[in-house]
Amino acid sequence: MKLLYTAGLSLFLSVPVFAQKTEKSGPKDKVVIEHFKNDYKKKNYKKFSGNIVVNDRQAQFDNKVIFYDKSDKITKAILQEGLIYPQLLTEFQVDKFENDDSDRTQKRFAKLQKNWKDAFEVNNIRFSNASELVFLSTDEKVRRFKIYCKDPKFPNIMIYYIEITNKNATKNTSVEDLSKMGK
Repeated sequence: MKLLYTAGLSLFLSVPVFAQKTEKSGPKDKVVIEHFKNDYKKKNYKKFSGNIVVNDRQAQFDNKVIFYDKSDKITKAILQEGLIYPQLLTEFQVDKFENDDSDRTQKRFAKLQKNWKDAFEVNNIRFSNASELVFLSTDEKVRRFKIYCKDPKFPNIMIYYIEITNKNATKNTSVEDLSKMGK
């Protein structure tokens, strides 16, 4: 009887592990939702115009590399089309630093350095766990994604939120097709 009870309890406790997970917005996602509602300013970026070489685990943009998990189809599609690339992320971080007003002393010190922009150089980063944020995508022609980024220069994982717009997209458009015509 004790063995039957233990087996039944073990089976009962293991059932939620096999349940299907639904994508709900969590506390961190609520901050992102508020940002997109109140502070979002649309920016257009150009696709990468140089040479792109995509292998099973990495994408090379001229002389810079982004690593990714080969099972991550969203990241692969975005990288293959040159929608995200190291030079774009470097430019984004430099612009963010220049427009930040919180620490003027650090900004003055950085600008005294000979090549201060080199500190923001992005290379050999790793993208992982890309996912579409359905709760943030209000229009079928505009989809928003979240990609985790690990830069070896920093101890913490960064999260990039990107938006891909495709005028011809429908609800059923795959990420690969979306990214081919995306901007």
